[in-house]
Amino acid sequence: MNALFILNDAPYGTERSYNGLRLAGSLARQEGEHVQVFLIGDAAACAKAGQKVPQGYYNVERMLRLVTRRGGAIGVCGTCLDARGITDEELADGCRRSTLDELTDWTLRADRVLVF
Repeated sequence: MNALFILNDAPYGTERSYNGLRLAGSLARQEGEHVQVFLIGDAAACAKAGQKVPQGYYNVERMLRLVTRRGGAIGVCGTCLDARGITDEELADGCRRSTLDELTDWTLRADRVLVF
């Protein structure tokens, strides 16, 4: 089964992206599940490499890495990256610049689409 997660919120400040990634990571651990995450709008900042958070606080960059380690794909809206001044070189491992066309393809192929 293919699950697509579309995240819209910033990595910190609200817990929507955090909760979406918690579910994506849990689903990625299940046999036969393929997880794709698309970061759009303020969620593009989730893909920024080098995040440093206080001890004991969740780290969205690490959460994305857990999804990719289990074969998941992370796409980041290129227009949203540009609007926020984030370059491709600043993206966390496993995250890559993507497009609305790719999001369209992922949506059409997904068995489930979850939006956070």
